[in-house]
Amino acid sequence: MKNENRRQNICNVEAINCQKCSVNGKLMCKFDIKDTIYFIIPVLSVWIVWIAGVLHGFISGGLNTLQLIFLFSSYIAYLVFFFQVWENKILCSHCPYYAFEDEKKVKCYANYGIYKAWKYDPAPMSRSEKIQFIISLTIFAGYPLIFLLLAKMYIYFGIALIFSIIWIVSMHFLSCSKCPNFSCPLNAVPKNVVDDYLRHNTVMRKAWEEQGYIID
Repeated sequence: MKNENRRQNICNVEAINCQKCSVNGKLMCKFDIKDTIYFIIPVLSVWIVWIAGVLHGFISGGLNTLQLIFLFSSYIAYLVFFFQVWENKILCSHCPYYAFEDEKKVKCYANYGIYKAWKYDPAPMSRSEKIQFIISLTIFAGYPLIFLLLAKMYIYFGIALIFSIIWIVSMHFLSCSKCPNFSCPLNAVPKNVVDDYLRHNTVMRKAWEEQGYIID
């Protein structure tokens, strides 16, 4: 039961004491489907507009069959590589949701269900990993927009761009401000909350302090 409680709230505090915890309500310490919904709806909106724009471009003659196949197959291939290999290593492996060795898949709000291909690393992301993450995310978000421009689907591009901005803004306020993967370049959790959480996660605290982090 103790292991199950820790699995639920990714720290040393047992689940029955969550209401008394100093970070209760300030962090996404437990998986909640509503957090996933808030995160994924803006992303799906961009993808829907992109697919509609590409198909419109194909039907109207702006794209040929070979180009259509290339667009979808290359992006799908990148998504598989991005989620399962690249982001999995440079970002997810540092998250406390990645810590449980008896679980083979991640169970967090953003990447629920991806296979744990790497060993958990409680230390913060390195500078190289942060740069790689920004590059990988730029490709993830920019690929659909670029190809809408190439297909001359300017209206779809504008709509997708608006939805992309909405996604970034909503992610900042609804996800990144409560995400326990603190070293992510997009993370917006206040330092006092980070410090409080690290006091409740001895493994992560030790790894962070070894990298020079100071708890106030």
